[in-house]
Amino acid sequence: MDALSALTGIDMLGSPFMQRAYLAAVCIALIGPLVGSFLVHREMAMIGDTLAHSAFAGVAAGLFVNAAFAVTVPPLLTALIVAGVAALLVQTLVDYAGAYRDTSLAIVLTGSFAVGSVLVTATDGGIAVGINAYLFGSLATVSRASAAILLAMSVFVTLGVTAAYRPLVYVTFDEIGARAAGLSVTRYNQLLAVLTAVVVVGAMQIMGVILVAGMLVIPVAAATTARGFKRSVVAAVAAAQFATITGVTMAYLFDVAAGGTIVLVAIAVYLAVTVAVRARRSVGQMRSNHRAPAPVSTDRGDDTD
Repeated sequence: MDALSALTGIDMLGSPFMQRAYLAAVCIALIGPLVGSFLVHREMAMIGDTLAHSAFAGVAAGLFVNAAFAVTVPPLLTALIVAGVAALLVQTLVDYAGAYRDTSLAIVLTGSFAVGSVLVTATDGGIAVGINAYLFGSLATVSRASAAILLAMSVFVTLGVTAAYRPLVYVTFDEIGARAAGLSVTRYNQLLAVLTAVVVVGAMQIMGVILVAGMLVIPVAAATTARGFKRSVVAAVAAAQFATITGVTMAYLFDVAAGGTIVLVAIAVYLAVTVAVRARRSVGQMRSNHRAPAPVSTDRGDDTD
């Protein structure tokens, strides 16, 4: 990017701060739709929001420990641990407790956010300032260390999805058939839940807890018209890359929240794709109607008495 900055004369591209932000944006735009594609087709899109609130509790726990015991615990580490446990808890409630999926998500979401809010107020608001960046996202939180962690998370998620791609697709579209074929459906459900937790914690730095589910859902929704699951995943990643890179750039230029800007760009992409698809279908329908042959009359014109 330094070479690109020198070539184009755009100083922003040569800034280490923005280079880390762009790296984080690219990573989020890759792993978000990669995992979100499975969630959307399984009608579990809101698990991202649930795990984001669980990660909020993890961040609050990390900041609380740092403030109360004068130690240094990375909030991203505690967020990852809590979100991972929450992901397994959601799947356990679905598989073994007989709870409906939306009920399980609601229980874990509200419980996690309750824990986080209690920890924030337990220090008389002392950690409220530190946690605001995780609630709403901020480019300033993307340090060299956090960028490296996010890159490692992206590699982990990509390798995990690649290694288990076929079983995950099978379980996603035909869970009963997957069980009949001898696949460990519970294990793959748990794997997907843990991968979702990793994505949520990684994206939380820029997107924030409130908006992190956007990268799991909106680009995937924009790519639903693509033929075939693989093509839809590729299209979703492409849409997410455009949204995150454009959003980060606009957030820097206009000094606005990065997470909100990225989500708004992603929604604009979704709306543009939807309008374009409907317009194409309307044009195709008009052409087919225009080319259709006129109906043959069955009247023989017999005027005999």
